[in-house]
Amino acid sequence: MEIEKEKSVRVAVRVRPLNEREKASPRPSAVSVATKTHQVTVRKKTYTFDRVFGQYATQKDIFKGIVQSVVDEALAGYNCTIFAYGQTGTGKTHTIQGSLSPHDENAGIIPRCVNYIFEKLQATKSEYSVRVSYLQLYNEELIDLLGENKKGKQLKLLENANRGGVYCHNLEEVTTLTASHVFDLLEIGSKNRIMAETLLNDSSSRSHCIFTIRIHSKESSIPGEEMIQIGTLNLVDLAGSECVGRSGARNVRAREAGSINQSLLTLGRVITALVDKLPHIPYRDSKLTRLLQESLGGRAMTTIIATLGPGKC
Repeated sequence: MEIEKEKSVRVAVRVRPLNEREKASPRPSAVSVATKTHQVTVRKKTYTFDRVFGQYATQKDIFKGIVQSVVDEALAGYNCTIFAYGQTGTGKTHTIQGSLSPHDENAGIIPRCVNYIFEKLQATKSEYSVRVSYLQLYNEELIDLLGENKKGKQLKLLENANRGGVYCHNLEEVTTLTASHVFDLLEIGSKNRIMAETLLNDSSSRSHCIFTIRIHSKESSIPGEEMIQIGTLNLVDLAGSECVGRSGARNVRAREAGSINQSLLTLGRVITALVDKLPHIPYRDSKLTRLLQESLGGRAMTTIIATLGPGKC
């Protein structure tokens, strides 16, 4: 049991390449990476993680190195979550989503997971169904990126043990049988997502997004008996934390940044409380931590990919 518990949460770090502004600096980088020992050194302080990916790691390296094994667990009937966390402009959306063309080398975790899942399911020749949903959390408001937000269909968080804990009421789940259909849905959802330009990032995510793939598969284990497996894979692109003064955020953008930073601060408090084994975990202090409750403290297998900008500035 202890071995399984240790495997249930893994943390990886991905360091993006220097951008042109950082390269022009007299001392461009403050970060060094040792991939073999899984260590990141910031100035003179060294941190160790489960996996570390340097500036030249490809999208394929990320998928093969830490994501593929998680998808295999979801296919085996487990609840799994992968989320990208870090400052704005460090490559979270590129890592989680990237290009939505599955054969593009810049395709991110979501399109690679979709392709991999359907390839595996079709190879088994067993009965299966796949359902997907795409949820956005913007200024503590829940928005369905796939469904039409019709009158009287307000999204709200509810708790039900039979549905796996906290879930989003009225969130549309689309049943799909092909990877190409999922890519069409992703295109729709991505266009609906709220993005904006700041001084730190030309295309800054102003919301947290959760793309969920629910996999139902039927297998014949013993002659005359059938086994139904239900696995869930949550792929979460968190909005980036930012210093309002440095990002140049004003008015609406400043309010967005305040909401983002507040929910990420609560996420930090929840993780600290879990690590310290405190009797009370403040999940209810934000909608983000309520949504991720089963991913952080439940029985789910969780992978955190922390993205890091290496620039000294």
